[in-house]
Amino acid sequence: MGREPTISKYIEVRESEIHGTGVFAGTKVPKGKKVIEYVGEKITKKESARRSIALIEKNQGSQTDGAVYIFEVNKRHDIDGNIPENTARFINHSCDPNCEPDVIKNRVWLISTRKIKKGEELSYNYGFDLDDFEQHECRCGAKKCVGYITAEDNWPKLKKRLAKKIKKAKKAKEKAAKKTAKAKKGTKKEGREIAALGQALGR
Repeated sequence: MGREPTISKYIEVRESEIHGTGVFAGTKVPKGKKVIEYVGEKITKKESARRSIALIEKNQGSQTDGAVYIFEVNKRHDIDGNIPENTARFINHSCDPNCEPDVIKNRVWLISTRKIKKGEELSYNYGFDLDDFEQHECRCGAKKCVGYITAEDNWPKLKKRLAKKIKKAKKAKEKAAKKTAKAKKGTKKEGREIAALGQALGR
């Protein structure tokens, strides 16, 4: 018989405007509170890497790559939270989160980083790296949203990459426009030549 889902006096689970199912504050949450424990299967680093790679390959191109459920506990072990009992797995990412994960005595907790109003959706930064960042678009809707799910430390690098991408796309667009204009110019010239030839033949 499986374990019961993890519960907390601070939370309730329902549909989210950010993505799928979300976790919301069922009451006012003070700053610095252990909101809910992130539970899961304790696995070795080797097994953690194997599962992450397998899930990434399985969900290639989707919003969730599976690695989001794995938390580092210590130098030897991680926790795979992809189990039905782990209610905390429904907490969505945000670029302006109100919670953050913290490992306390080899247990992972989601801690409130500020006062949270009743009914407000709980969130934390998933902390993804920049590998394949384009596969993980962010839907958090925060004013400071950077458009992709990645750790805040990566934001400066992300902005540089996006700037290069925009510059490259702009150059490609300008090149295509010049090519189109040249083609139109050539077509007009051919039209004039055909018209002139027609006039000459009609004389």
